[in-house]
Amino acid sequence: MLNRRTALKTVAAAGAVALFPWERITGSSAPKAYASATADPAPIIPFAHAMPVPKVLAPVSSTPASQTYELRMREAQTEIVKGLTSTVRTYGGCFPGPTIRAAQGREVVIRQINQLSVDTAVHLHGGHVPSAHDGLPMDTIAPGAERTYRYPNEQRAASLWYHDHAHHLEAENVYLGLHGLYLLYDSYERSLPLPSGAYDVPLVIRDARVEVDGTLRYTRPSDCPHMLVNGKERPYFKVAARKYRLRVYNACANRYLKLRFADGAEFTQIATDGGLLERPVKRTELVMLGGERVEIVVDFSRYGPGASVVLENAGAQPSERPEVMRFDVGAVTADQSYVPTLLAPEPDPLPSPTVQRDFELRTFPAMTINGLTYDPDRVDVTARLGATEVWTIRNVDVPAEPGKPDFHLWHSFHTHLTYFRVLERNGAPAGVRDAGLKDTVALGPGESVRIAMTWGPYPGQYVYHCHQLGHSSGGQMGRVDVVA
Repeated sequence: MLNRRTALKTVAAAGAVALFPWERITGSSAPKAYASATADPAPIIPFAHAMPVPKVLAPVSSTPASQTYELRMREAQTEIVKGLTSTVRTYGGCFPGPTIRAAQGREVVIRQINQLSVDTAVHLHGGHVPSAHDGLPMDTIAPGAERTYRYPNEQRAASLWYHDHAHHLEAENVYLGLHGLYLLYDSYERSLPLPSGAYDVPLVIRDARVEVDGTLRYTRPSDCPHMLVNGKERPYFKVAARKYRLRVYNACANRYLKLRFADGAEFTQIATDGGLLERPVKRTELVMLGGERVEIVVDFSRYGPGASVVLENAGAQPSERPEVMRFDVGAVTADQSYVPTLLAPEPDPLPSPTVQRDFELRTFPAMTINGLTYDPDRVDVTARLGATEVWTIRNVDVPAEPGKPDFHLWHSFHTHLTYFRVLERNGAPAGVRDAGLKDTVALGPGESVRIAMTWGPYPGQYVYHCHQLGHSSGGQMGRVDVVA
């Protein structure tokens, strides 16, 4: 009989084969049947769907101190590509999951009920929560079981998200739909004159392969030609001729995005993973890996009513269409919003680091950190609560040959529990791309970053890992124990 860990390893083998050129990892003995998609993809018809905005979940009960929610993880049917029905894994029947709106200082309690046929674990990405509620990779919810998670929300406002984290299953579960938004607000952010209400819009961007029969096929990113925004293939979105706050999420399992407007128009970045930047910055392109969030303000009044502008992915393969979505501009609307020159208070200086550590991320010949794959019983890092550490992370994979897909050579380093600041990239001071508080940082082949974090606010067991979820599913993850 297979025990649970053996079963998980079996699932991992199938999942990793689907995402990577497996012959480079394990040799000719690897099963080849899952190495590529099994049927033709559905035709791509850009801008056939109106882009939906994920619905906001209503609490089942509420007090001044807390809000309680209930979500059932279950399969559902949805139309991703126009005219086709796809089976997805969902929170509450929604693809992506419903949005939870949380307030600083008010606890959120979520009863998660697993009605799927696979194990799950729910992680609040970017949330500072006690270990017992972090959704650790081996702390899973079996089919038919349930789990209550408690989130204290003592941190500042930020665009968080919740997603599956069951080890060896997380990439497939998230790809098939187990992800949703968690928007945390505070009184300071609400006092700012930024676009709000209907003009504050999330864009959950991810790739997919929908086959001609509607099957959402979990496979490697080089075989995923469809680009989804809020669950629809290359949609259009009607906007007024005014400013919008766009919360951009890379929810891809294993792909980087290079997002820009097709006309090269400039926009204003106001926030990143950990919330508002100290000062806004002008950008024309966003390079984002799985798990990263960037908030931007776009002024659509620069286009006349009736105009359209396309958001495109400059990181698309030559065989892929670059369009991600289209904005259709309507009438001029009254707009009192603006972006202040100072968005957030200057941060306190970082304390002197007490520890410096080095990490090497590698895809081939195995998905490892410092030559090791994840073992939940092995403590890789012991950190002291309240201590500041500086980590140097290196992507030691080499660039792909010209013309070949390289998604599997990029890494997206993510720490649970705490935010960090990027100090350096490739030996030079961090620039605009790495500004602000981060919990996920992208590294292309051969790149390195130095980051600084202060461990807290809770002691306990946590993890750090590559947020290219195919990599963490394959074992590119470590355990960190924060001790008082």
